[in-house]
Amino acid sequence: MPLFSFVIRRVLQMIPTAIFILVVTFVLVRLLPGDPASAMIGDRALDADVARINRQLGLDQPVPVQFLYYVERILAGDLGNSISLKVSVISLILQRLPVTLMLTVMAALIALVLAVPLAFIAALKRERAPDAIIRGAFQVGLSMPVFYIGIVLLTVFAAQMRLFPVGGYGETFGDRLYHLFLPALTLALSFAAVLMRNLRASIIGVMNAEYVDFARAKGLRSRVILFRHILRNALISTVTLFGLQIGSLLGGAVITETVFAVPGAGRLLIDSIYGRDYPVLQGLTIALAILVSLTFLITDIVQAWLDPRIAR
Repeated sequence: MPLFSFVIRRVLQMIPTAIFILVVTFVLVRLLPGDPASAMIGDRALDADVARINRQLGLDQPVPVQFLYYVERILAGDLGNSISLKVSVISLILQRLPVTLMLTVMAALIALVLAVPLAFIAALKRERAPDAIIRGAFQVGLSMPVFYIGIVLLTVFAAQMRLFPVGGYGETFGDRLYHLFLPALTLALSFAAVLMRNLRASIIGVMNAEYVDFARAKGLRSRVILFRHILRNALISTVTLFGLQIGSLLGGAVITETVFAVPGAGRLLIDSIYGRDYPVLQGLTIALAILVSLTFLITDIVQAWLDPRIAR
């Protein structure tokens, strides 16, 4: 059972990663300028009021003591309450994180739909007009920032042509797909460009491999060679890149949700930074870090399935 042993090893490796994430999240949040008390009261806050609120929140304790309380609450499944919204952090995460997950999944699927077939066309028509057109079109999307792509799509397709809503999330599942299409397309364009270039290069490299020439010499059909030999081996590096880019996709969702007024975890994260809402910042950072770690784990499992040598 090499694959099972490989999965167990990867899960055990996630434990020190989780500990490191807890420490870094706790420290970075407290390095932010300002404090929750000043953010709650305003610029005219008196020192006595700030001290009183810090005492109520436990922020007057030494940092090591705060960290021990922080770890103790997490182990008990309690992420605390939002300082500004006065609700539990877990309820906020359960409310906002599915929106970001849906946006990220839609963006990833759109990127795959765009990148995979066009990468095949570009590789099979290498150094010809289709290859140049595909690479040139994706280069435009790759060279523009995510927020600028979002503003352009919002202006053209939502404000001018009125084909899509300018923001929001919707109520039903179909309505949510409709509302999230433009934000997902914004994230997918640059993501698809990276995937397409990597998959194109992998396909070209595999097509020149000796085992592919041997498969052709055996008289195998082109479809069998393409899907069984070329695609399976070319996808190994692309799967790795796909997993690594999920973190960037989640980071891009923070900006995209702000541009399109999507009520997701990214927008909540921005609001929490401005409000110095420590519990929400810590809870969201931990939740997103766990998602990225699970994505890396799934990526490793898919890699080991495509290439069993990895699991040995």
